[in-house]
Amino acid sequence: MIRQPIIVVMGHVDHGKTSLLDKIRNTAIANKEAGGITQHIGASEVPISVINKICSKLLSTFKAKITIPGLLFIDTPGHEAFTNLRKRGGSVADLAILVVDISKNFEPQTYEAIEILKQYKTPFIVAANKIDLITGWRPNINESFTETIQKQQPNVVNELENRIYDIIGKLSELGFNSERFDRVKDFRSEVVIIPVSAKTGEGIPELLLYAAGLSQKFLEARLNIEVNGPGKGSIIEKKEEKGLGTTIDVILYNGTLKVNDTIAFATSTGIATSKIKALLKPKPLQELRESSSKFYYVDSVSAACGVKISGTGLDDALPGSLVISTEYPNYENEIKAEIADLFATEKKGIILKADSIGTLEAVSKLLSGIGVSISKKGLGNITKRDVLDAYAMRSLDPYSSVVLAFGVKADEDAIMEAEATGIKIINENIIYKIIDEYKEWLESEKKKTRENAEKSLIFPGMIKVLPNMCFRVSHPAIFGIEVLAGRVKPSYLLMNENGNIVGRIKEMQDNGISLQEAKKGDKVAISIDDITFGRQVREDEILYTHVNDESEKLFRQRFSDLLNEEEKELLNRISEIKQKRQATM
Repeated sequence: MIRQPIIVVMGHVDHGKTSLLDKIRNTAIANKEAGGITQHIGASEVPISVINKICSKLLSTFKAKITIPGLLFIDTPGHEAFTNLRKRGGSVADLAILVVDISKNFEPQTYEAIEILKQYKTPFIVAANKIDLITGWRPNINESFTETIQKQQPNVVNELENRIYDIIGKLSELGFNSERFDRVKDFRSEVVIIPVSAKTGEGIPELLLYAAGLSQKFLEARLNIEVNGPGKGSIIEKKEEKGLGTTIDVILYNGTLKVNDTIAFATSTGIATSKIKALLKPKPLQELRESSSKFYYVDSVSAACGVKISGTGLDDALPGSLVISTEYPNYENEIKAEIADLFATEKKGIILKADSIGTLEAVSKLLSGIGVSISKKGLGNITKRDVLDAYAMRSLDPYSSVVLAFGVKADEDAIMEAEATGIKIINENIIYKIIDEYKEWLESEKKKTRENAEKSLIFPGMIKVLPNMCFRVSHPAIFGIEVLAGRVKPSYLLMNENGNIVGRIKEMQDNGISLQEAKKGDKVAISIDDITFGRQVREDEILYTHVNDESEKLFRQRFSDLLNEEEKELLNRISEIKQKRQATM
């Protein structure tokens, strides 16, 4: 049997994700949400009869037929793209619709959504929303884009074209070829952009048609399921329902579940099971997250669908984890393997805590995408142990000595320990903000480290003693030098070509002004105690800074970026001189 494709709707806050679905559902969910922003993940089934009705003119024009049973839309909050909509090795979603406000173009969560889509390798369509806001636009309620664009003035069409090409440009920067839907030549290699208006309904016929058509054409193997087999799905939310107790909202993506079936799922301590007491489905064109009055009881459900499950022992179910019928062969091993994959860590890395398996995986994938390792992952509040683990990481990798957390609180003793040890806790409810704050913290730490290193490390330097520039022969000797490469500072030891220590720079001046550093090209006066000019130091002689072994080691292992190529070569030269000197001793 061919199941209906699961389509996730993503995009930046206020770009119109829920409003777009509202137009299709003829509901007003967006108006009921705080600030018009979706607060919880939801699922809506749009049956084939509705798609055929909305797309009737286009289907007739293209002489096309939709064979899938409908579309299952997942509406995600702007800050939780793909959260909990997961299965081992990828996403539950077959296709994504990325909603972009055509007047604002890409915003932070747009980039975040694309990054997550790339991580999960999920194909997507761009819905270029709010075309009705283009100055001079003449709305044509619920018409296809193909019809409404022909009724617009040339200047309006040109403005739309410019905004579409802005989106094409942004996608190109991110490595995607894209084009307006009616100009796409290869649907496998180009991202389809469909101009729409969630307010007027314009372009929605094409959006539904292409979502159904592309799924039908390119995802056929993925949509084939064994309907009569045991059910398998993903828990997207757990909550209390009046009269039902604890329930779980599930996206079923394979097989069938029936009342009285036993299901298994992950908990924070292992694997638990529950007998299904009731299965509740949203009424057609209603939302899975609406109140129970919007649901009806069923004896069984088959993939793909959104379903609310009532049963005993669901209190510890983890959102984002696999829910699977115990009739499934080796169901325990499958759950264990899923958890093992998710909680896999490395010896060095940051500490990560999250409120659900889904967010844990989403943040993990984004961190991995920017090359950040994780040494410990966990669900629930930040504990004192987490802070101590981050502190212990300081000796192995100071840039990993931090706790990142999504949607959880920090225990009081954890906060106290963090203050005492100086461990940074980054705690956010928006994924991209976690990543941004971590990047800012990392850059700040690297800057501090570089600044401290520049103060403590002995840099390679090469100077030439200038002729006719001796101002005092001794007590201290004062003479002019030119820095030929690298840098020199007061307190640096100088050595000659044979590796013999000449003396330590006491002070540097330029026209009577004291200097803390001189770099290549600078001509300054330096003073050195306990030498006599003409004996230990002579005109035109080449001298080098004596880079101690510790500084040399740190330059080679951690701070090579503080040296340019010439300075790296000079460091090698200084090392050779020191080695020859040691060999003769």
